[in-house]
Amino acid sequence: MRATFTISILAWDKALPLARPVREQVFVAEQKVPLELEWDEWDERSDHAVARDSKGQAIGTARLLPDGRIGRWRYSANAQARDRHRAPGGPARAGPQALNASHYAARANPCGGVLSRFGFNERGEEFLEAEIPHVEMTLELFPARE
Repeated sequence: MRATFTISILAWDKALPLARPVREQVFVAEQKVPLELEWDEWDERSDHAVARDSKGQAIGTARLLPDGRIGRWRYSANAQARDRHRAPGGPARAGPQALNASHYAARANPCGGVLSRFGFNERGEEFLEAEIPHVEMTLELFPARE
């Protein structure tokens, strides 16, 4: 079955106009993260995985920080709801695929350790960020095979 979305790894100047609507919808509007906390100095320093639907509209995003951590990983609740009953491979798969694209980008970089469903393990205690509970998750990555 042909995927109905694409994922690109982009520098921030190219990712910003695509990622902004998704991140502001999910983090600021839905999760009530203050706008001034959502946008930080790490955006310009990171690579960004952006998932787009067949019309080119951004439906998911994740950022890969220089040290290999993946953050700001979400996909649009509108895309989830709209495509909840569609066949596998549709936009509802864009979130996990954006995460997978970040894994591949991380493997291409010389970094070490980077959600349990994807093989991640919890590390450390729960902490609050923007008044939302978080737990650091790690995944051991190995260099990509050529």
